[in-house]
Amino acid sequence: MSFDISEDQIKFLKEVDNTCKSIRSYEEKCYLEEKLNEKVIPEFGKIGMLGCPISTKYGGLGFDILTYALAIERIGKEGSSLRTFFSAHTSIGQMVLQGWATEEQKKEYLPKTSDGRSIMAFALTEPTAGSDPSSMITKFEDKGDHYVLKGKKHWIGNGTFATVMTTYAKENGGDSCNGKVAAFIVNGDSPGMRTEEMKDKLGLLTVKNAEIYFDNCIVPKKNLLGQKGQGLNIAYSALIDGRLSVAAGAVGVMMDCLKESVIYSKIREQHGSVLAKKQLIQEHIARMAVNIESSRWLVYYAAAARQKLHDYVEQLKTEDDEWQSKLNRSNKEYSILRNEADRLAAIAKFHSSNSAFDSANRAVQIFGSFAYRKTTRVARHFLDSRAIMIYEGANEVLELKMASQILGDDYRSF
Repeated sequence: MSFDISEDQIKFLKEVDNTCKSIRSYEEKCYLEEKLNEKVIPEFGKIGMLGCPISTKYGGLGFDILTYALAIERIGKEGSSLRTFFSAHTSIGQMVLQGWATEEQKKEYLPKTSDGRSIMAFALTEPTAGSDPSSMITKFEDKGDHYVLKGKKHWIGNGTFATVMTTYAKENGGDSCNGKVAAFIVNGDSPGMRTEEMKDKLGLLTVKNAEIYFDNCIVPKKNLLGQKGQGLNIAYSALIDGRLSVAAGAVGVMMDCLKESVIYSKIREQHGSVLAKKQLIQEHIARMAVNIESSRWLVYYAAAARQKLHDYVEQLKTEDDEWQSKLNRSNKEYSILRNEADRLAAIAKFHSSNSAFDSANRAVQIFGSFAYRKTTRVARHFLDSRAIMIYEGANEVLELKMASQILGDDYRSF
């Protein structure tokens, strides 16, 4: 399998690199002040990163999944806080619309989200429904010419400033476990919707997480995403892209931890020699290198599998007007491609996030007391990497998921 990239891809990735460097000092300042970095949208908007994997037909750059993953890998060097913005906006935001929305919906929303006029969020998690989205209690009711949503979502990335989001709710009156779930496109100014920032976080301090309240929120009929009953199918498909972006960003985190550790260990002297000459420090360096290489190839392999799924769905759209109804388990070809993309994304996310936290922990140990302040890059990576083992599927749940995919559904433990 080849992961060679073209001159156009190399040029774009260089632009991503330059933009990351240009906002680095300000991103660090914003992190310490726990505020949104308002330079991200305009600066990355200039190079098209806000629509990197979105079709040129809808205002994006039209790059493949691997190029997007490589861009996220580079952004990950600046921290999981910055990377989380793109995961929320693109991976579990725009890519949900590109995969599932009607032509009219894509034309309405994707161009604005690709040039930065509009920012996206993904509102699935609830206070009592985290790793088990099927237990959600947010409800929707069909009122004839519109839908009404009632419920609460939380830990929603970009939630305080997103102008459009997808959200998920059960049909009012349906059983709490078996109620029909639907997906909706909700505008940020929808009547009956309000947001509240979640503060006092351990890390991810430039990410603006929010609690979203739907108090009889009115959603137009045309903003139903997919078909009634497809909500969980859509949400789970979004998590494939979310997990892949977390994994790609984690590779960048590890690369930065290694770079910072190498630089510091070569100049810090203790007991008559630099740390780089100490065997136990070299062990940390070696383990970080192994973490990087083992993770990055999992990410690239998962990106290739996700590309095959994307290509199949886009081809199906040109051949069948009822394509939305074919995106389920009864379609064997789709099911095989999706299961493989899902499997590899879960493995990549599990391994890369664990490896990123391990690498950040080792980097902090190398720096010693100098890293016990958020002013150091490795300290910020340490704080942020703790979160990536939890969101987009807690790693314990992903372990169970991976095991059941091997053993079979009869052995599912969740």
